[in-house]
Amino acid sequence: MFVQISKEEYKKEILKKAWYQTNNIIWSTVFMYPILFTIVDFVYANEIWLQFAIVRIITVLIILGLYNFFQTKKYNYRLLLHLCFFFLSITSAILCNLVRLEVELIYFLTYSVIILFFNLQVFWEPVNSIIQTLIALLLLAIFYNLLNEFSLDLVINNGIFFFIIAFISCLIPNARYKVLAREVRSQILIEKSNEQLKDQNHDINEKNNIIDRQYEQLRKLDDQKNSFINIAGHDLKNLISQIMMSNNLLKEEDYRLSADQKEMANYISESAEKMQYMLNKLMDVKEIESPEMKFNMEIFDINAEVMHVFKGLQETAQMKNIHLVDNILKLPLNVKLDRVFAGQVFQNLLSNAIKFSQTNNNIRIVTSLQRQKFVFEIIDEGLAIGQQELDMMFNKLKTLNDASASIESRLGLGLSIAKLMTKELGGELMYRSDDNGNYFRVEFYVIN
Repeated sequence: MFVQISKEEYKKEILKKAWYQTNNIIWSTVFMYPILFTIVDFVYANEIWLQFAIVRIITVLIILGLYNFFQTKKYNYRLLLHLCFFFLSITSAILCNLVRLEVELIYFLTYSVIILFFNLQVFWEPVNSIIQTLIALLLLAIFYNLLNEFSLDLVINNGIFFFIIAFISCLIPNARYKVLAREVRSQILIEKSNEQLKDQNHDINEKNNIIDRQYEQLRKLDDQKNSFINIAGHDLKNLISQIMMSNNLLKEEDYRLSADQKEMANYISESAEKMQYMLNKLMDVKEIESPEMKFNMEIFDINAEVMHVFKGLQETAQMKNIHLVDNILKLPLNVKLDRVFAGQVFQNLLSNAIKFSQTNNNIRIVTSLQRQKFVFEIIDEGLAIGQQELDMMFNKLKTLNDASASIESRLGLGLSIAKLMTKELGGELMYRSDDNGNYFRVEFYVIN
């Protein structure tokens, strides 16, 4: 988080800090100066303390008038401080030269207290304090010539502490100005950072509200999905039961059927049983949403399963004038997988290849053993589906836009399920689509 401070902002805050310190000086002087210093006068200059008190009160009233005037007109605070210090210096310089010699040291010390107080509180450039110290020395010299009857050596001896304190105190505003300037800058940075954090917090709250609303929508959609699965599953179960019942009735009169019809009836029976098995698995919503789906693992010849899928889709391919080329390995290769779901992977891949292929096209189905792995390949040398569309079909579970009105609508759900099932069964599915056509490959480990 990067915060920038403009010159206008910095000057504004510096001015506020300067006026805050100026207020402290003015009001401290108004309330403290006439009271404390009149007590000093009463103790050390009893014969003229009342006159001194009147002079101090007049000085304070002048300072208060100047303060109100500068506040109203919004003049520079430095000029106000110079004038206030000047009037205090005049009063103090006069008094230092009017009192008796034996108490002159006390009044020089009170004068040095005024200078030290100013320099400890003031917020301005150090050159201003140097100017005021020089003015104080000048006023002392002027009023010494006009009012003082004692020798210069005696006056200097009494005022030696004043001179030392006055010059040393001129060093204080330099360090004070730098420290307070840094504090002002830090304060601005903190305030602006807090503002940014408030804005960011507001944005985060807004985004959280959007996320909460989206989550609520997703939850409703999830409930609708579960409800749909339950309804659709129940209806599909009824349909499959009707198919199995009708097929069983057909088998009871198998003496009337030809060999091809009997084979087809057996195929219908096997397919219905597989559909019922998969439907029972998929109907268990909790099982679907768990980290791992439970499979019925068994040892079987995977080449025989591929051949079964191949024969089951031959008629579908013939209806589109697509020729399926059998390059299925005739040797048995045993794997330990869920037979139904493994067969469904081959079924989905081959049926989608037939679905997306062009009329009068050849599709080769190849199985082989490579490095202790069973390899199933579908090679379609027809028009390419497109790598980007295949990616969407395998990964997004969404309907793809038609490339043209003549190309069949492509629903990628079957391919997505095939990819998911292959991974869950411990296999690997690869695909590509380029100028050479479309290629699909599945690998499973075989057992000895």
